[in-house]
Amino acid sequence: MGHKSTPSPASLESTARLLVRIRQGDDAASSRLLGRYRPILERWMKGKIPVACRNLLETSDLVQMSLIRSLKALKSFEPKHEGAFLAYLRRISMNLIRDELRRIKHLPEVVSLDTDTLSDGPSPLEASIGIELRQDYEAALSRLPMAQQEALIMSLEFGCSPAEIAVATGRASANAARMYVARALVRLGEEMNVHE
Repeated sequence: MGHKSTPSPASLESTARLLVRIRQGDDAASSRLLGRYRPILERWMKGKIPVACRNLLETSDLVQMSLIRSLKALKSFEPKHEGAFLAYLRRISMNLIRDELRRIKHLPEVVSLDTDTLSDGPSPLEASIGIELRQDYEAALSRLPMAQQEALIMSLEFGCSPAEIAVATGRASANAARMYVARALVRLGEEMNVHE
């Protein structure tokens, strides 16, 4: 069973149609698509903003920037199946985080007077799996075929159910999607082990 804010298979089916309507200049389709993916992206981004950026950038700001950038670049985006849009949003968001890290390297250090409430430690995600392991995961994920990347991103990062992944990736059933994700996880593990 998927998370409450994850699109249902029926709404995932209409993403491609919304993208077509957006390309035709339909503002209502843009609003509908952004409204559908904003809560998913906000949930996914929590804890992904590095400590160094947290004083300067809110999760909601980054989500908004990601969604706007996705619409601006929509002409160059060609979805092969429904799950591709989530992977596309993730890629844009990761690039924005990297851009923000590069930008703040040139700014003077910001020191807060209330040091008790701020954490200088890693983000919650970094703390749970470690910074190095997170980098290994990202590198190994990028070496997988795009369809496997998208299935893993939907499952591991967005919390989509096997039924939702089946619809989004064109698998015949929830069990077929579950098996596909399992094979992708094995391949991901192999990639991480090979490059240790």
